[in-house]
Amino acid sequence: MVLELKLRKIGNSVGVVLPKEVLTQLNAREGDTVVVTETPDQGVRLTTHRADFKKKMKVVDDLCRRYQNTLRELSK
Repeated sequence: MVLELKLRKIGNSVGVVLPKEVLTQLNAREGDTVVVTETPDQGVRLTTHRADFKKKMKVVDDLCRRYQNTLRELSK
């Protein structure tokens, strides 16, 4: 699915209105939380909030800190 969405002024902010097809794909509805994460190709990924997301991200952050030097060497 490829969609072009227009950014719109909403109060003092700028937002995007998600079409029904996107909400269905995300299994999301009004009031739900979505998570925006970076992808390696300088894009973003939009997913629905998962209850254990923060816990998993804390583990990833901890691992990245602990193995910072190893990860730096592997990225060369």
